[in-house]
Formats: sequence, structure tokens, C-alpha cells
Amino acid sequence: MSVSATEATGYTGMLGTTSTTSSTGASTTTSSSTDKNMFLQLLVAQMKYQDPMNPTDSSQFLSQSAQFTSLEKMQDVADQTSQLLTSQMAFGASSLVGRTVSWTDSNGATQTGSVSGVTFSTDGPMLDVGSTQLSLSQVQSVKGSTSSTTSSTTGS
Repeated sequence: MSVSATEATGYTGMLGTTSTTSSTGASTTTSSSTDKNMFLQLLVAQMKYQDPMNPTDSSQFLSQSAQFTSLEKMQDVADQTSQLLTSQMAFGASSLVGRTVSWTDSNGATQTGSVSGVTFSTDGPMLDVGSTQLSLSQVQSVKGSTSSTTSSTTGS
């Protein structure tokens, strides 16, 4: 079965969804309904131009629909997993505030400093250590807070 060359069809990619991540880490999906409409248009075109003497088995249409639905659900799971990873990295980075971290600078020397804050950018969370910003992947070790104080009392 084939669709004639004069039939107008649009193509937006295999999945057709464009996923973008905003500065807050939220993922937005566009053209999801366009994919469904395109699939239905292709399905109608297949039915319209099929050979009447050798019609396509209806189970093939059901199979194609099931495959499309499965692919759509897998994409949803992948998007949610990506959001979960982004959230996990944000919580992990924020838990480092007040702790001492070590990293290797561009000259190859090991540096150490206290994390004063976290900045969230499109590249992920960036740790603020003095005047330096580090990504989580640059951190080699983490030590506890250096500002802990102990008090003791003596009795007579």
C-alpha cells in the first residue's frame, strides 16, 4: 500500500515533540496533539488509497495504533524521569550549602572552599564557592560544616 506523491503530508520528526527545559527545571512539551493528528491523517490516507482487491488487515491498524500509544507513553516516562533527575540534583546541590568541598581547578591544583549558595542555570545547579561557580560534577569530596562549635561545662 502506498500514499500518492500528490498527497500533502507534514513531518515534524519521529516523535514530533520538542522538549525544552525552562530555568526552573520544568519541562514543557509542544506539538503532542499534532503528532496524534498526523498519525490519524496517515492512517486515513492508508485506508483511502489501499487496493480494494487486496485490503489491509484491520489488525495491522490496531497494531500501529498500539505501537504509537506505547511510544507516546514511553516518551512521557522519559520526560518524567528527566524531571525527577533535575529535582534530585537540585536537592543534592542545596544540601551542600555550608559544607566544605574540594575540586580540581583548570590548572590542575586541588582547591577547597565552603559552599555559600547554589545557583540554578540551564546547565544544572552551580555551587557558589567564594567567587567560583562549580558544577556538581567538578566536586571531588565533601566535608562537614567547619562552623560547628562545641561547648563543655565543668562542675565542681
